[in-house]
Amino acid sequence: MADFDVVIIGGGPGGYVAAIRASQLGLKTAIVERENLGGICLNWGCIPTKALLKSGEVYEQLGHLSDYGLKIEGRSYDFTKVIERSRGVAKQLSSGVAFLMKKHKIEVFDGTAKLEKGAAAPKVVVALKAGGSRTLEAKSVILATGARARVIPSVGLEPDGERVWTYREAMTPKACPKTLVVIGSGAIGIEFASFYRALGAEVVVIEAMDRILPVEDAEVSAAAQKAFERRGLKFRVGAKVSKLAKTKAGVSVAFDIGGKAETLEADAAIVAVGIDGNVENLGLETLGVKVDRGHIVIDDHCKTNVAGLYAIGDVAGPPWLAHKAMHEGVHCVEGIAGKAPANLTAPIPGCTYSTPQIASVGLTEAQAKADGREIKVGRFPFRVNGKAIASGEVEGFVKTVFDAKTGALLGAHMIGGEVTEMIQGYAIAMTLEATEADVMATVFPHPTMSEAMHESVLDAYGMALHL
Repeated sequence: MADFDVVIIGGGPGGYVAAIRASQLGLKTAIVERENLGGICLNWGCIPTKALLKSGEVYEQLGHLSDYGLKIEGRSYDFTKVIERSRGVAKQLSSGVAFLMKKHKIEVFDGTAKLEKGAAAPKVVVALKAGGSRTLEAKSVILATGARARVIPSVGLEPDGERVWTYREAMTPKACPKTLVVIGSGAIGIEFASFYRALGAEVVVIEAMDRILPVEDAEVSAAAQKAFERRGLKFRVGAKVSKLAKTKAGVSVAFDIGGKAETLEADAAIVAVGIDGNVENLGLETLGVKVDRGHIVIDDHCKTNVAGLYAIGDVAGPPWLAHKAMHEGVHCVEGIAGKAPANLTAPIPGCTYSTPQIASVGLTEAQAKADGREIKVGRFPFRVNGKAIASGEVEGFVKTVFDAKTGALLGAHMIGGEVTEMIQGYAIAMTLEATEADVMATVFPHPTMSEAMHESVLDAYGMALHL
């Protein structure tokens, strides 16, 4: 007889949310976590980085007080306290997850899990942190083991904990570097570049693609680079790193760009060239679990090719986002419980919490055209939005992409102040399959920066009111 209805391996956002939903549905649930509840997101990713970014944002704003008629005598920061605040935020939220596990009567096993062949589902053998082991049998097992920073040892792209960092080491250095090279301009690389630049570091970002933030709409990428350069960030795009080496003073990064070899030297380097799923040492090979390019292959309901075994979140492939993992977790356990599961194909927003912020959902203009669609595109700049002008946040714009034949909102792309808090409006519209007429008929509050969302839709159809 099974010990549990569901055993979840991994206590990150996907895993712990899946556990809570399973408990709500009356399933006896256990979760296995080898480090800290909350996973990378709450402990070393999404949340603590936002604490760092907020500190950097406030410090940077202190340098512009005169724009608001205010004065301050000098400004400074205590880097140790900045880091301590970030770690305190992470600890608070991890403790909050532990509370939720107790509240929902979810049994937590602190240890490392490995799968073995079982009956209805694989057995889960847990090497307990406290010593010894425990074998758990369940009707269903969910893998939510997450991912880790990709390293490329052959060219020196691997952390040493002192001068070469991944996101993990970049959150707890002993001092703020005066000079920094960031390799990779995705969300992780750009956020750290933004944070350290806010504190005064000279930062150069190296990107192999022909533009920064390559997953974003091309217009947003171009606007972002210009905005970042105005803040003092420097970029080398279309550059391939050939060697990262440690020097007496810091690091040396050699790269090829435009057929020429260049070298940069800095106090430290951050490696942000993607992530790899945590698929090792789980017993997947023995069970014959299908893995493709470091990620577990799943179907439309998060099932693997092995009976009773599911996978969600980063370990199951892109997009590598905590909210995607949570959504998959709910969908997965609702299916296990025999309920009509949540819509797994709902549009998934992406956010970069730099200064300025970037947010998007759905297709870019280029993707929509590549699909052969006839489209209408609207744009509205924050420089003519009343709230943005009053707040001194006139940088950026909102861009919307519609299907010209059906009026379906295909994508939305934003850059500017607090756009990460606004993108969900478009995500809801897309989930509900709203047309341009539905969004046009929606009343947006005044004065808000969200009015730019409305105006962008109007602009797509030649009806913008404030342009």
